[in-house]
Amino acid sequence: MSGDAMSKAYIGIGSNVGDRASFCRRAVAALDEAAGVSVEKASSLYETTPVGGPPQRSFVNLVARVSTGLAPQDLLGTCKVIERRLGREASEIRWGPRVIDLDVLLYDDEKINEPGLEIPHPRLVQRRFVMVPLLEIDPGASDPWGARYADWVDEGEGEVRLLEPF
Repeated sequence: MSGDAMSKAYIGIGSNVGDRASFCRRAVAALDEAAGVSVEKASSLYETTPVGGPPQRSFVNLVARVSTGLAPQDLLGTCKVIERRLGREASEIRWGPRVIDLDVLLYDDEKINEPGLEIPHPRLVQRRFVMVPLLEIDPGASDPWGARYADWVDEGEGEVRLLEPF
């Protein structure tokens, strides 16, 4: 296999601070400008209720499908750089408010469980704010074991409302 084969990955993006939609769009633009990453498709923007954290403002979420030559850990590193560049600061509050959040949800059909990186994202099927935009851009999406995400979307937590097209 040649070293320049491209992989397909899905990145979950969310914001609930400031101009949430603008931060989400800027994150997609930054991903597309990042070395070794090309955004193929971005879902609509969705307004979603916070899940799992303290009481806070609703989020704007979307999912982007990217083509990448980066290894999964390097793609995650790129996401972290973009978060910092857009103004995310380290917080002690788990699932608390954030300017921007980028999560690697899926990477080809890989199953990865390493410190700091689990693919598929461990809470993907519990979160409608990820499932709904993912299924918008890839209705047939399935996990590496062959289970279709569409079969799980109703089990997820949180309210998800279409906000606007990307």
